[in-house]
Amino acid sequence: MSSQQIASHDPGTSKIRVAAIQTVSGPDVGDNLATAGRLIGEAAAAGARLVALPEYFPLIAGDEREKVRIRETEGDGPIQSFLADAARRHGVWLVGGTLPLVADVEDKVRNSTLVFDDRGRQVARYDKIHLFGFQRGGERYDESVTIEPGREVVRFHSPAGPTGLSVCYDLRFPELFRAFGEVNLVILPAAFTYTTGRAHWEVLLRARAIENLCYVMAPAQGGRHPSGRVTWGHTMIVDPWGEIIACRDEGPGVVLADIDPARIAEVRESLPALRHRCL
Repeated sequence: MSSQQIASHDPGTSKIRVAAIQTVSGPDVGDNLATAGRLIGEAAAAGARLVALPEYFPLIAGDEREKVRIRETEGDGPIQSFLADAARRHGVWLVGGTLPLVADVEDKVRNSTLVFDDRGRQVARYDKIHLFGFQRGGERYDESVTIEPGREVVRFHSPAGPTGLSVCYDLRFPELFRAFGEVNLVILPAAFTYTTGRAHWEVLLRARAIENLCYVMAPAQGGRHPSGRVTWGHTMIVDPWGEIIACRDEGPGVVLADIDPARIAEVRESLPALRHRCL
């Protein structure tokens, strides 16, 4: 597993408003982009400088092969154009949830997070490393059938400062979060199932924030999708002490909070666990 770092951006010491967007995406890419565009506009109007969309925001269909059919080459395609245009038009940094990009294996995709700055320039890319698999009764998921895993740990400098990128099932692997080093914020677009989300979503998000003494922002899919799939939702933003400071249970919407560098410094000073690491 390799590591990738993107050019720096100094956030200063002031609070930065961020927004995590929740959707209930369906099989029509145009409809999904229209919903995302509306919610990005709402977030920008509320003062957000950094906005993040959920995993699979352009498409959740009953046929898992559909994502292969709409995959794009990095730097070219209607979904990427939408993200770049939305970031530039609203003057926000935009974390584009995930979208399917061309993989090395012909019949698979990379489940990729692309980040665009407020001028619409792509500044970071993360390909989901850990692929979800789950089976209980008639409920079964195996992302490895259509998705090729990524290999690089990615952190970049956003308006919130050093920021790590992760996706959904990555949440269960704390070593990935340690590999970021010291970050102010981790962004985790997700589409947790109702079953696993109800059991583990909140406790894992709070744990990752507490362990790494940073904010965690998790934009999620939340509701019953046209395909019949049900996602847990509960898009939330967690502070470095593990407190949930904003949450939306289900349905499309915007979750807002302020990333406060002073709060990070306060928690790390009172509990210097990051300095106490010895392994």
